Amino acid sequence: MSQIKIVPLGGVRENGKSIYVVEVEDEIFIMDCGLKYPEYEQLGIDMVIPDFSYLVENKDKIAGVFLSHGHADAIGALPYLLEQIDVPVFGTELTIELAKLNVNNYPNTKDYTDFHVVNEFTEIEFEKAVISFFRTTHTIPDSIGVAVKTDEGTIVYTGDFKFDQSASKEYQTDFSRLADIGKEGVLALLSDSTNAESNALIASENQTADEIYETLRYWDGRIIVASVASNIQRIQQILNAAHKSFRQVVLTGKDLEQIVKTAIRLGKLSLPSDDLIITEKEMKKKNPDELLILETGRMGEPLKSLQKMASRRHRSVNITEGDLVYITTTPSSAMETTMAKTEDMVYRAGGTVKTILDNIHVSGHGNQNDLKLMINLMKPKYFVPVQGEYRVLAAHADLAHEVGMSYKDIFITGCGDTLELEKGRLRMTGSVDADNVLIDGLGVGDIGNIVLRDRKVLSDDGIFIVAVTISRRKKKIISSPRITSRGFVYLKASNDLIAESTQIVEKVVLDNLDKQEFDWGILKQEIRDDLSKYLYAQTKRKPVILPVIMEASQKKK
Repeated sequence: MSQIKIVPLGGVRENGKSIYVVEVEDEIFIMDCGLKYPEYEQLGIDMVIPDFSYLVENKDKIAGVFLSHGHADAIGALPYLLEQIDVPVFGTELTIELAKLNVNNYPNTKDYTDFHVVNEFTEIEFEKAVISFFRTTHTIPDSIGVAVKTDEGTIVYTGDFKFDQSASKEYQTDFSRLADIGKEGVLALLSDSTNAESNALIASENQTADEIYETLRYWDGRIIVASVASNIQRIQQILNAAHKSFRQVVLTGKDLEQIVKTAIRLGKLSLPSDDLIITEKEMKKKNPDELLILETGRMGEPLKSLQKMASRRHRSVNITEGDLVYITTTPSSAMETTMAKTEDMVYRAGGTVKTILDNIHVSGHGNQNDLKLMINLMKPKYFVPVQGEYRVLAAHADLAHEVGMSYKDIFITGCGDTLELEKGRLRMTGSVDADNVLIDGLGVGDIGNIVLRDRKVLSDDGIFIVAVTISRRKKKIISSPRITSRGFVYLKASNDLIAESTQIVEKVVLDNLDKQEFDWGILKQEIRDDLSKYLYAQTKRKPVILPVIMEASQKKK
């Protein structure tokens, strides 16, 4: 009997950061390698990627990385993995091109070239398993699921999917292939859970295209459309609607331009007319009712860019009276506050907001009926819901139970949990390290909970800086303490507080200078402790206290 393990290193009990490890004997197959965007409390963090410790420890076993589609939650962390491990990467044509952009834009992996293009007809034979693929419907062309065929049955990873009977050819699901995989025998199904709580009817992409056109066609002023850069299907619908509305399109942002150019080059995106897209410089010569500005924001996050436009901080576009801001993204529940704030800012700037969700329900992920159909097609022996927070994983488990699966054959995992086939049965046998790794600028993993806690304190209570110059030889203060505060109190209105704080610092410094053993660390810590007690007693706030102690230089005679 083959030794089989399934280890989600991300993408479970969270939104995004998909990465799933299937281990067959001494070969490891990695499904996706994505990132997620930071939560509100992760101040200053650019993105969050998986912990690759387990993969680095077992790098000699890795057969390859297999990508399901080209969104950031599936390919965004790839450069950081390839920086540590040199392994081949497999994906469809568009997915590989977007992965190349991602990898080659990162300085440490710009020379990586081990990419391999596959399609729904590809089969790759490894020593312990055969990898094949099947087409799925998502908001980007060339989306696929991955099947790992072993002696004990096939392990299937769906990737992001939905079922749309009216999808165009490049987005169609291969239903017959799904049925064939199910007939061959599926050991375990790892299935997208994003919409497991929703039974709402998802609009077909034809209906979505009509909705976009009807929203745009009658507006008299300028239109700003917010979308996700990698949602190729939505961008195609926007371009088509702009053309039919006699508008020209301005693309803002380097990320969007690269993705659009790549998709056009591969024939995955078509321009209805050669003069449809114009530059930002040409935009200034056009009337407002001739323009549509497509905004995706840095790393595909459009809402923050809209806020910059509304507050007149955007590099090229400011929202003014008469503008329509049309938001075509479907924000997660975690972004609802940001969405509401963005709408308010747009209205304050004189614009009008409409969202694609005003009239229809759109999503690139299947609803409850789609999820149950996938389970029925696959008929898995074991079921592992993935891609979503705990509540949607639990809802997906209930759906699997509804279609006849026993709860004992359903596993709601956390990041790092290890499922292992033992004596013919899949069991939870332990866990591996799978913490979040935080990316802040060029720093990878150098920001931890302590730094985030300090940033949170700074954002809540500010900083209190004390600078004092001393002479250890003379055992006296050369320059009286100077106090600076940011985000804590207004110094000019807090004379008593500053005076008392100065006295506290002087006393602590003189007490330490009188000691036989002088220690810089003890001095600074005592200043922090005494000031913290006093400031909290006076204000009920706890700012970050930063003592700066300088020693006067001694002149040589």
